[in-house]
Amino acid sequence: MRRRLKHCGLLFAACLLGGGCSNNARDTAMSENHPVQKTDEQWRAELTDEQFDICRLKGTERAFTGQYWNNKEPGVYHCACCGAKLFDSETKFDSGTGWPSFYDALPGGVATHSDRSFFMVRTEALCKQCGAHLGHVFEDGPQPTGQRYCINSAALKHEKR
Repeated sequence: MRRRLKHCGLLFAACLLGGGCSNNARDTAMSENHPVQKTDEQWRAELTDEQFDICRLKGTERAFTGQYWNNKEPGVYHCACCGAKLFDSETKFDSGTGWPSFYDALPGGVATHSDRSFFMVRTEALCKQCGAHLGHVFEDGPQPTGQRYCINSAALKHEKR
């Protein structure tokens, strides 16, 4: 738990110092060839301002404010941008961080990429279909994987079972 709180504190400090959590510089992960390709104008027309900032500009919503951080309804979580299936509610757990957390992703849904922003080295989680920034993956989750996919609610759409 101390490790999670330390990470959240570092991320919070980086967000404050950086004037926000979005990284407007596009990196290669955002420009890779994904099956779903759209221009920024097309994404802006389809997404809310918050979704565009988080999914296309790599922003981060504030902890404990997202729609799904405390959602316990059974179902599947899809990419808010393209609708790809990403996570099953059976792998969701309460990490105490204020963001939806999952210990595993659905096969073929999530890609990872090294993220070196804010003077940290983290693993970024991206939608394999459209390259949307979802959040980050950490090695402090529960078994059986030991991973914690820490995901922004704005990057998700929940489909009830």
